[in-house]
Amino acid sequence: MVDGDTIRIGKVSLRLAGIDAPELEHPWGKKAKWELVSLCKGQIITAEIEPELSYDRLVATCFLPDGRDLSAEMVRMGMALDWPKFSGGKYKHLEPEGVRKKHWKAAARQRGHMQVFHK
Repeated sequence: MVDGDTIRIGKVSLRLAGIDAPELEHPWGKKAKWELVSLCKGQIITAEIEPELSYDRLVATCFLPDGRDLSAEMVRMGMALDWPKFSGGKYKHLEPEGVRKKHWKAAARQRGHMQVFHK
């Protein structure tokens, strides 16, 4: 695994279609990567390659042996967000309530745009 929305099979990097996960240096980035690792570890992954590239990576819808869509699983767990520009909203209904706000707040805190005060 490269990060929370990119897997490597041999020397080939595959960007999971239709989702966006935090980059490794962002809050939740490492957790997203390790959740993807735990889903895929020891599994044979089937990839349906899409016609477009994303930053020189192939884009693919990837499936676990039991037929579960990796993109859907990452969204369902709150580790990635639906990317409607590329998914057509396919995964939006799987996003846990409040997950977009959680990711936005974590990113804002990291950039120093937001302070959280506790009593």
